[in-house]
Amino acid sequence: MALTTSEAWWFLPFVLPICFYVAFTDLREMRITNQAVLVLAGIFLIVGLFVLPLPVYGARVLQMIVVLIIGILLNAGGAIGAGDAKFAAAAAPLIAPGDLRLLLALFAANLLAAFVTHRLVKYTPLRQIAPNWQSWDMGWKFPMGLSLGGTLALYLILGTQFGS
Repeated sequence: MALTTSEAWWFLPFVLPICFYVAFTDLREMRITNQAVLVLAGIFLIVGLFVLPLPVYGARVLQMIVVLIIGILLNAGGAIGAGDAKFAAAAAPLIAPGDLRLLLALFAANLLAAFVTHRLVKYTPLRQIAPNWQSWDMGWKFPMGLSLGGTLALYLILGTQFGS
C-alpha cells in the first residue's frame, strides 16, 4: 500500500466514527449530511497538516478538488447523489494516489456485499430491527453511504496493518 501506517493510524480514530455515521444516516434517511462531509474534510485539513509533508498535503487537497468537480458532473448527469459526490470528495485526500487500484477493488467488493446484504435484510424479519429506515422502500435506489463509508473505513484499517 502507498498509504503509510502512520497516516492510517493518525486518521483512523477521527474518520471511523464519521464513516459509521454516514452509513447509518444514509440507511435511515437516504442522505449523507453536509455536517458529516464538512467534518471529514476538516479532519483531513487539520490532521493532514501535521501528518503529511507539505507538497503531499497540497497534492491531496488538489485531489479533493478534482474529485469534487467530477462528482458535481456525475451528480448533474444523474449518475450519483449529491451527498455521495461530496463524501467522495471529502474522502479523496485520505487516499494515497498509489492505492487507487486497491481502493477501486475494495469499493467494488464492498458495494456488492453491501447491496446484497441490504436487499436480503430488506426481505427478512431482520428488517424489524429498524422498520422505519427510508432505504427499505426506495425501489432501486441504494444508500451508497453504506459502501462509501465502509470502503473508507476498511481502507484505513488495512493501512494500519499493511501500510508502507
